[in-house]
Amino acid sequence: MMSLVDLMVGLAMGLNLLALGSSRVVSVIRAVALQGVLLGMMPLLLEEHFDWRVALIAVVTMGVKGFVIPALLGRAMRVANIEREIEPFIGFIPSLLLGAVGTLAAVAGARALPLLPEHADSLLVPGAIASVLTGFVLLIGRVKAIAQVCGYLILENGIYLFGLLLIRSTPLLVESGILLDLVVGIFVIGIIVDRIQRAFDSLDTRKLTVLRE
Repeated sequence: MMSLVDLMVGLAMGLNLLALGSSRVVSVIRAVALQGVLLGMMPLLLEEHFDWRVALIAVVTMGVKGFVIPALLGRAMRVANIEREIEPFIGFIPSLLLGAVGTLAAVAGARALPLLPEHADSLLVPGAIASVLTGFVLLIGRVKAIAQVCGYLILENGIYLFGLLLIRSTPLLVESGILLDLVVGIFVIGIIVDRIQRAFDSLDTRKLTVLRE
C-alpha cells in the first residue's frame, strides 16, 4: 500500500511534468509553489517523534518555498509583463517527453541502487532524481529568466528530497543547510534577473548574447 509520503512524492513528480508542459509562466510558478508546500510537509511525516526544531524548519520551508518565493516571482512576472514562454530552446512537448522518460528512468534506476531497506521501496530517491532532471531541462530549455529560476527551484527540491534520506541522523543540519542554500541562491538569481530587466527591458536571456567587452 502506498504511504502518504510516497503519495506526496508522486504528486511532486506530477507537478514536474506540469511545469515542463506548460507555456504559461504563472502555471509554472504555481506548480513550484505547490511542490514546495508538499515537500516542506514531509519532514513532519518522516519523523517518528515530534521535534519542535524539525517542525520549525518545516514551517519555514513551506513558507519560503510555497509562498514567499512564488510571490516574488509573480511580482517580477507582472512587472516585466510576462505571461507565456513563447519560443523555448526545447519545445513543450519534447520537454514533457524528456520529463516522462526521465521519471520512468529514475524509478527504474533507483531499484538498482544499494539503498537501505527503509528506502528501497520508497519514492524519495526516484522523486529526487526526477526533480533534478526536470530542473535541468527547465534551466537549459527555457528562455525567460523567471522560468529558469523555477527550474532552479525544482532542481533544489530534488536535492531536498535526497537530504530527507538523512533526516533521522541529522535532521536540523540537513534541512537548515538546504534552506540556507535556497535563500542565498534565490537572492543571487533575483539580483541577476533585476539587472537583466534593467539593461534590456526584457527577461529574455537570449539578449545576453549581444553583450560585448
